[in-house]
Formats: sequence, structure tokens, C-alpha cells
Amino acid sequence: MSETFDVVVIGAGVIGAAVAFEMAKAGKRTLNVDMLPEAGYGSTSYSCAVIRVYYSTLDGSAMAHEGYWYWKDWADYLGVEDENGLAVFHQTGCLVMKTEQNGRLEHVCALMDELAIPYEHWDGAAVIERLPIYDMRRFAPAKTLGEAGFGEPTGGNVEGAVFFPLGGYISDPKLATHNLQRAAEAHGAAFRFRRRVVGFAKDGGRISGVLLDDGSAVSAPVVVNVAGPHSAGVNGLAGACGDMRITTRALRQEVVHLPSPDGFDFGRDGLVTSDSDIACYSRPETGNNILIGSEDPPCDQREWVDPDDFDRNFTDQWTTQALRMGQRVPGLGIPSRLRGIVDLYDVTEDWIPIYDRSAVPGYYMAV
Repeated sequence: MSETFDVVVIGAGVIGAAVAFEMAKAGKRTLNVDMLPEAGYGSTSYSCAVIRVYYSTLDGSAMAHEGYWYWKDWADYLGVEDENGLAVFHQTGCLVMKTEQNGRLEHVCALMDELAIPYEHWDGAAVIERLPIYDMRRFAPAKTLGEAGFGEPTGGNVEGAVFFPLGGYISDPKLATHNLQRAAEAHGAAFRFRRRVVGFAKDGGRISGVLLDDGSAVSAPVVVNVAGPHSAGVNGLAGACGDMRITTRALRQEVVHLPSPDGFDFGRDGLVTSDSDIACYSRPETGNNILIGSEDPPCDQREWVDPDDFDRNFTDQWTTQALRMGQRVPGLGIPSRLRGIVDLYDVTEDWIPIYDRSAVPGYYMAV
């Protein structure tokens, strides 16, 4: 005999836990099922946790702007205490370099104007005043390590940047997810860990529940796939792929952690940056460190992987990203010991997430 819920959420990362919280507040009896031992234990734990309001679509920007207010008033949004404490939103702002690659942000700024989201145009001098460690010379287009001209300026300077004050990063994405779990549980939500969905029950073609790897079943008229890098496999199990023109795949990513240059405290005075001229983004990291991620330039080979079996060791990509950041920050030290993270993104062909119902009645996606 199976248990019965109004909704089963597959995944207990930050999105899955937030889905449970919102539905539990609305009076739905929800169950989150996750294959890992704790909420936020998977790709959420390794997230760069950047909070930004600028996206390439109006809907994406509007959703991000709404989310900013939740992070800003996190304790009020949750409405509960957590025995582990609450995650902290560091509102550093986000600085995005104006480049040919991003159309000098004209489209993004038009979206910000439509949504009344604040931003500021900074010229090169203003960027240097805020980040005196910067070299504003152009290096685009990005090249791979060992390619002729790698690391050499290509003429002229980046003209400036756009600063978005409503941005920053979360101190601990796993803790933020635990906060959401506790808030959802306060409204009656349940979480079950170390359980994997291996099949679906259907009634007349409509979803009626999930089958778990321990042999148990859970009945529910609604299932939401929030399985992160495993989302494509879950969609396949549900038979939801037939009409999908946009799909998801697991993409391996390497993130670099480097110490801030001598004489500048990036942990205190730095901010979130996005720089398509050098194909890197960055943010302050615990201690006086810089977290550096890739903006996936066309020259870099994308590594699509099996989310249950991929290499967590660093490759030459780590060095490439570190040296690309060193173009903008020439005082950056490159230590012999490689530090950072290797994990996965769940990626669609157009890099825009899917928040939608599927062709299978009762089956939804947030992937």
C-alpha cells in the first residue's frame, strides 16, 4: 500500500526545496525525494551561488528580480528558524563588462528599463577606481591554452561596464537549501533522502505516482522533475521527451579558487563580475579569495557527461581559466596547488531553463 501526497518533487536542491516550500504554503501536501543524503547535497552544493537580475529574456529577468527580494529579506521570506543558522546574501552588486560578444549590453539594459531594475553605466576609469587590480586592455576573442596568441592583448581597451546594484552571492547554497527545507517542513512538507525514482505509475496515461528504488511506491496526481543534472534521465522514465524541442544534458564544469592579489582584499572589496572579453565570471570567495568560472566561449570544448560517472579531477581547463583571469588581473598569483570545484550544470540547448508542464498529464519540469 503506497503513501499518498498531493505533489511529489523529484530532487531536493535549492529549486526543489523552494518548490516544496511554495506549494506547502499553498496547502499542498508535498514530498521531496532525493537520491543523496541531504537537501542541497548535489550540484546545489557546488553552485557558485551568484544572484543577478540581468538575463537575456524579459521573463527570466522578471523572475530573477522577484527572487532578489526573497534573498534580501531571507529571514522574513522563510518565516522560521533553522538550527544550522541562515544563509547570508552578500549584496556586492554585479559588474558586467561591455563587449562585442554581449552586444555592449544594449538588449539587457532595455529589459532592465522595461522592468524598472536599476543599473549604472561605468566607463573604464570608474571600473579601475572600484577595482584597481584591473587591466582594461582587450583580449577577445578567447583562445585555448597553447593556441597562438593566448594571453596577448588584441588591441584597444574594454570601453566600460554596466553595474547592477541588485546582485551578489549567497554565503552557503547548501545551507540556503536546508533553510528552505525547514521552512517547507513547517508547512507540512516531507523529505525523503537516499531514494531514487526508478519509474512512474500512470492511470489512463496520467501520472499517478512514482516508484522508488527500495521497492516502495508513492501516489500523487502531480510530479515535478527538479532533478538537476539527472533531469534528462527522469524525463525519459516519465515518457515526457516525445514532443520536447528543448532538452537537457549534464555539462561538466571546473571552477577555480585563487588568492586575491597582494594589497587588495577581494573578499571584502570585490564584487560579482562577468567578463566575456576574457570569458570568465568571478565573485569573492571565503577568505581573501576569488572564485572564477567559465563563460563557455566557443573555443572551449564542452564535455557532456553521464551524471553518475564523470571525472572530478582538474584538467588544463583549470589553468586556462586561471590564466584568462590573469589577463584582467595581472597581479593574480597562480599557486602550484589547484583549488576549486568540479561538478555539473543541467543545460538546455539555448541555456534558458524549462519551467513548464509536459505532454504527460500531471508531469511538470523545473530543469
